[in-house]
Amino acid sequence: MDQKKNKPERPFYIPPKNVPTPSEIISDAKRSIKNPRSLPTKRPFTPRDERRSLFPTTTCRNPDSRPPSAFSLSSKHFDGPESRPVSGARLIPLDHTPQIVDLDSSESTSSPLPPKPPTDPNKTQRKYTRNSRLYSGNSVEESSKTVKTSSLTDLSKQVKSPDSEPTKRVNSGPKERTPVEGRDETQPLPLEERGEGDGKEMPHRAPSSAAVRSPPRSAGSREESRVGSGGSKRTSSAGSTGRTGSAGKREVEETPEEASFYTDHIAPLLEKMTVSAKKKEADHVVKFTDELYAILLKENLLGKNCKRRSVILKTIFKILDLDDPKVLLRLARLILSFKVSGNNLTSVCKLVFKVSRNEKNDPQFLRGDILDLLLETVRNTDPVSSSEALIYCVGAIKFMTGNTKIVKELVKKDCIEALANLLIGINKTNRENSKPNDQLGHILVQLTAAMRNLADASSSRERLLNSKGLESLCYVIDTYTADGDLMLNISRIFSKVTLHTDCCMALITQPSAYKSFIHLLNKQQHKADVVVRVCFILGNMTAKNDDARLRLFQENKSMDALLAIMKYYLDRDIKIKSREKEKETSKQDSSKGNDCEDVLIKTVRVVANMSINEMVGPVLASNQQFVELLLNILECKDVQSSEELSLNTVATINNLSFYNTKTSAITDQQMRIIEVLLKMVLADNMEAMVESSRVFGNLTRQKCVRDYLVANKVDQMMITMLDSGNREVVYIACGVLINFMVDDENRSILKKDGGIAKLVEVLRDFAKTDWELASMVCQILWNYSVKITSTNSCFGEQESKDLNDVLLELLDRECAFEDLDEEDEEMKHFFHDTWSEDFCPVATQLLQRMESYSSDLEPIESPSES
Repeated sequence: MDQKKNKPERPFYIPPKNVPTPSEIISDAKRSIKNPRSLPTKRPFTPRDERRSLFPTTTCRNPDSRPPSAFSLSSKHFDGPESRPVSGARLIPLDHTPQIVDLDSSESTSSPLPPKPPTDPNKTQRKYTRNSRLYSGNSVEESSKTVKTSSLTDLSKQVKSPDSEPTKRVNSGPKERTPVEGRDETQPLPLEERGEGDGKEMPHRAPSSAAVRSPPRSAGSREESRVGSGGSKRTSSAGSTGRTGSAGKREVEETPEEASFYTDHIAPLLEKMTVSAKKKEADHVVKFTDELYAILLKENLLGKNCKRRSVILKTIFKILDLDDPKVLLRLARLILSFKVSGNNLTSVCKLVFKVSRNEKNDPQFLRGDILDLLLETVRNTDPVSSSEALIYCVGAIKFMTGNTKIVKELVKKDCIEALANLLIGINKTNRENSKPNDQLGHILVQLTAAMRNLADASSSRERLLNSKGLESLCYVIDTYTADGDLMLNISRIFSKVTLHTDCCMALITQPSAYKSFIHLLNKQQHKADVVVRVCFILGNMTAKNDDARLRLFQENKSMDALLAIMKYYLDRDIKIKSREKEKETSKQDSSKGNDCEDVLIKTVRVVANMSINEMVGPVLASNQQFVELLLNILECKDVQSSEELSLNTVATINNLSFYNTKTSAITDQQMRIIEVLLKMVLADNMEAMVESSRVFGNLTRQKCVRDYLVANKVDQMMITMLDSGNREVVYIACGVLINFMVDDENRSILKKDGGIAKLVEVLRDFAKTDWELASMVCQILWNYSVKITSTNSCFGEQESKDLNDVLLELLDRECAFEDLDEEDEEMKHFFHDTWSEDFCPVATQLLQRMESYSSDLEPIESPSES
């Protein structure tokens, strides 16, 4: 007995070699619950746009430089198919007197031309008039290609030269025509063959005595030919006789079969469409338009295959003034299917955009193949030369992604891939230029908003990954960091997809991602809606991968950026709260206050997750500024009104307190931390008590902390927590009680408050499913009984009996695993390992101690110890 008494007090019994000590077992068990852990949080709330507009209501874009969401659109905004792009340059008047040239005579007669009305320099398309058979001499294209000459007489001489092809005068009077095979000569020529550019019937004109011939064009100029009403053709200087289409290319003459098909099938439908449109009969227009589209599709006459394409388009353009969504969308489908370009493509995209702005029109987009045509436009349109068209086309798609039914269809039709390819093309263009293109930025705003909505659809993540969408978005961050609208959309995309492991891992392995996000935080520091999402993304990345924690920490000035954000938004929040107390806060200030708190929640979470890394954690724990900011948050915030922020902050302190280094700022501030946490514990919030207890478990390694907590009855609180049916709560309470039992003066409270009986019940309830927790219970009782003299006196008679029975049962292999599922081999091996390695060593030592002191007689103390 004396030999036992003279042994130095120590919390653990030394077992034989090669057997884990109870200290090692319990240390591992404690590590499993107090080890730094990642924190969950909610995704930032994204309100649904109340109205559909091209750009957000809070856009940072200049109204003068961005395309408008609302505009007027009618048939006059569409060009005739034969119009060509214009140079936009003003013309310089010629310094000579115009003369009339008689091309039929061998000599030219000089006489002044009648004065012409002034030309509107803003006109961008060549117009035809009912009273003129020739192109207007004032058109921009004709004027831009005028060849300077001293007089039209010289031109006449050039025409008469042997090197040039003689051209006969074009009269409006009747001429003898050469019969066309396959056509009834009693029928008038089709409009296009009569040379009428706008498709309208021209009134009869008296023959003119002379005509003005345009000067010969250069070899690189466009060739044109026209057929007069008399059947003669006007040829270019190169002698071309083919008709010219909308792209300036010569059209091949129709075969008799093609002409007959047009007359029998297409022309009647066009006529019916026109008549129905004049009568405002929308349903009839829809019917005939669908019939026309079906015929053209069946005969492979869509695209640029149809020789009467220009006539059909002219008819469609005239019907566009019928303001009915069903009609407009059917007509837009026809126009897009003819592969229009230039101004017509822009106008038709605006038309679709206009229809898509009203949610009531969404069902119309599920009929026919309008979605396919829009996606084809996205795939095949050059973003530089047709940027405005793509802005409205992608903008319309963006609106439709607000409809769940349409989203499913768009995903099936590879919309994500189409948008990703457009994104890659825009990035390539920006790489080739010295600075990003603003117009391309407008397209990207629409594109990323559509991607944001599509990101929720099934299979969308896989499609984004396969199309390199995430990688391309990272490049956009570096290119357009100052564009608040674009950065908000991209941050919304990443905040959605990083909730899923596959996308999160793809972003983690993206080399430029960390630099891009830190750069974005620095650039958009004062935009809470962007910052909160970027921090949420970084929190997701660091929650799931230890390498991400280290790489983010090692990124240049990453810690400076996070510190700056925490300080800025904490100071801002404090100012708003102070104004609230003075009752001067407006609704807008209150909303900003909520934004500040949300940013702090997400930023603190990033720090907590980073501290899990064993290289990063000690450095962060030693950062006085970080720890000071965390304590300021706890001192300024109330757990009742700011629960998530308070709990995340305590969890971060717990992660940092795990690293007990000499330079730890947590250790320096431990008494201040304990005081703050005690206020949270007294707030009657169970989650706050649990999180605070985690910190107590780490800080009670210090004697001064244990004494302070005992003085504030925290040990009694831990004993009370043993009654919880929650395994995690019980586990935490046991971890703190292990440290309390190290001090002799703190042990008596365990028996006094019924802690022995509660620990026995914990063994009964949790041991067979959690051998680590059972091991911790045994360790508490081991530390408690380090000065045992009698088992019954130490534990209590009934408690000793119950504890002895439970330990005997749990140490019996058959009893311990009688309820174990034999089919789950993996779980079976795990339980056997933890039972034999964690529980049995310390439980066996405890049972042996109890049996050694189980005599009912009290031992007599030696005189030397009295």
